[in-house]
Amino acid sequence: MKRYFLGLAAGYGAARRTMHHVFTRGRARDPKILTDYLSKHYGGTAYTTKNGRSALALALKGYLSRGDKVLVTGFTCYAVYEAVKAASLTPVFVDISAKDLNYDYDSCEKAAKDPKVRAIIIQNSLGHPADIARIEKIARKHHLIIIEDLAHCTGVRYADGREAGTVGAATALSFGKDKMIDTVNGGAVIFRAPTEHKVAIPTQRARASDTLRARFYPLLAGLCRGLTGIHLGGLLMKLFLKIHWVEKSADNRLDLTRMISRSEARLAYEQFQHLRPSGERPIREFFLVKNREEVLQKLKKSGYYFDSLWYKSPVAPSRYYAKVHFPEDTCPRSLYVAEHIINLPTYYSRGDLKRAIQIIKPYLISEAENAKMD
Repeated sequence: MKRYFLGLAAGYGAARRTMHHVFTRGRARDPKILTDYLSKHYGGTAYTTKNGRSALALALKGYLSRGDKVLVTGFTCYAVYEAVKAASLTPVFVDISAKDLNYDYDSCEKAAKDPKVRAIIIQNSLGHPADIARIEKIARKHHLIIIEDLAHCTGVRYADGREAGTVGAATALSFGKDKMIDTVNGGAVIFRAPTEHKVAIPTQRARASDTLRARFYPLLAGLCRGLTGIHLGGLLMKLFLKIHWVEKSADNRLDLTRMISRSEARLAYEQFQHLRPSGERPIREFFLVKNREEVLQKLKKSGYYFDSLWYKSPVAPSRYYAKVHFPEDTCPRSLYVAEHIINLPTYYSRGDLKRAIQIIKPYLISEAENAKMD
């Protein structure tokens, strides 16, 4: 039986890409090559960062002041929350639409009326573009600064043809695991509008330990994938985590002082040159299903292995959920989606995912039922 892994660096696929990642040696000029490209492409001034959450925190620090509030989608990852808090700001979670996982715009309009709200983060969840024209209308009305987070949506275009990352005052990029640009670590921030505050730009080189973990992760994850058939893959990954040879994405802590490593900068630039055409497929195709655990068991029996779900709680991973004090009473759709979602990474072809979709189809929640939540 053929096995498909929805995680564990499965996006690296063939051994050729894994070996290229492991043996790529960065040059002193590679970070500048990357930032020059990003500055030109997105129309601003780019700097590299340790990871995506560090990039987002720097973007927020450039335009907001301590105590300001920021609108954040109610279906997101802990990294976004951590970035907002690191910038000494207050996140305001806004409910989503079950249709595309982006903001519910009536809820967004209501939250924006708070005079302390000064910015909105656009996530384009799982690579599905938000209604940017409507967001801009809300932002203009309430004088909000738009910050675009491209972790899920590098290369995606909005309905009006503009590319994500070319609309807001600033753009944050993540090159972490399973992102559109995946070098395991690293990120970048692009300031597109003049900042209100002076920002301390990262100047320290990446830690050697972080660079080594990032370099060998695709190889170690590939080894775990290969041993799954004899039930050793999961045990081996637990060992790698325990001895810190592998780090979970959510545990890759924010650091505003460090840059991307040279090798990661080189790999990121290469991937930008071969980025698939925007609008072709989102980073994940999602389905809302009844009896999710039953569906997951059937998928596993058919060879589809999930190392984690995007997301089982409105703010993921679940082990951090209690820390964010999520407003469940004002974000019921976010809770609903987190309880019912299954999503499939699009680094696999539709042919590879055909059997999975056949298993999912009988459990799909109808559009009429989902519409009741909207």
